[in-house]
Amino acid sequence: MEALAIFQATLEITLPVFAMVFIGLGLKRARWIDAAFVTTASQLVFKATLPTLIFLSIIRADLEATLNPRLLGVFALATLGSFLAVWGWAALRVARADRGSYIQGAFRGNCGIVGLALAASMYGDYGLSAGGLLLGVVILTYNAFSVVALATYRDEARVDWRDILAHIVRNPLILAVVAALPVALLAPPLPGWLLTSGEYFASLTLPLALICIGATLSFGALQASGAVALSASLMKMVVIPIVATGAAWLAGFEGRELGVMFLFFASPTAAAAFVMARAMGGNAVLTANIIALTTLMASITITLGAFGLQMAGLI
Repeated sequence: MEALAIFQATLEITLPVFAMVFIGLGLKRARWIDAAFVTTASQLVFKATLPTLIFLSIIRADLEATLNPRLLGVFALATLGSFLAVWGWAALRVARADRGSYIQGAFRGNCGIVGLALAASMYGDYGLSAGGLLLGVVILTYNAFSVVALATYRDEARVDWRDILAHIVRNPLILAVVAALPVALLAPPLPGWLLTSGEYFASLTLPLALICIGATLSFGALQASGAVALSASLMKMVVIPIVATGAAWLAGFEGRELGVMFLFFASPTAAAAFVMARAMGGNAVLTANIIALTTLMASITITLGAFGLQMAGLI
């Protein structure tokens, strides 16, 4: 009976997030929203509402409870280890032309939307604030490692690393974290109307972003997926979450810290991977297939993973 109660509690956390994804799929099929809406809404989320959500979550956080340099360091090391392991596997099993896209698709998770939404659903304000701080590490490592992988297997002109670094530094999510930390530390008085307006604006983030993810799913792309896309998807949704979360547990993490890291490790492949693969001459079709497969798998793998960790008393 206890196991059933825990499983139902887990579903109450994960199902609302993935319900929004499938609502987006339904709205697209009903032609209530189109590609132009998705493009505009995605830009709004990335450039404005998500940075606002991260900023507010950090300035309201108890930094003594959420700012854990060891957690950030372990997460960065686990990400590096996952990246190198996927690269080694790809070097042995994947055709050279597909390796860059395979590597990126198999390690780069959608932590900014799915991971953060699940962390907020499971742990409330702590999940938002800890997840917001983790996003600083995520954005830096994911973008840098993706560029390295795609550039290594790119046959065209060499990559302008200074331009890529400039894009990373100007990333709105990184800027939100950087701007929020001094405000959180100094705690200056902010007008109530400003905070309330920010809350209204930030509340658009998660439902709008999840609807956009659902609207980009394509069953045609899924039908075209081959063994390579399936392999990368299983690596992203099964192998990496198990190994990385296990490593974090062995490093001494448990409870909500381990829970937030698991949700970030288990997030499906980020939609931004498609944009980067297309811009840098990677296999964009393979990337799109990986994104679609991992997004559909996530509702099952994340729910079962969270259930298993709760049954074991680890989170």
